[in-house]
Amino acid sequence: MRKPYLFLFLLAPIVGATTLSPINPGGLPNSTPTNSGEVSNILGVVLGIIGALALLMIIVSGLRYTMSGGNPERASKAKSGIIYSLVGLAVAISAEAIVAFVVNKL
Repeated sequence: MRKPYLFLFLLAPIVGATTLSPINPGGLPNSTPTNSGEVSNILGVVLGIIGALALLMIIVSGLRYTMSGGNPERASKAKSGIIYSLVGLAVAISAEAIVAFVVNKL
């Protein structure tokens, strides 16, 4: 059986880079291209949307768990949905850090 919301977490590595502040060690040149700000803004919006969708899926799976009514099969599906959502959120946050690092190094 296919999970209809699984595609959201496959997009998580694309999630934003604007919330992390870059590390600028003293004494080293800090040159960034003029368009890196635009890339950061676009990725920030995309990653923000994906993060919000992951949180929405956590809430939906939590409601499914609450409304499972003691049915172990439905409760198991809801638990796995919560786990998938948390993994997707962790991947999104990691991707945001990686993208911020790469964009700031360009």
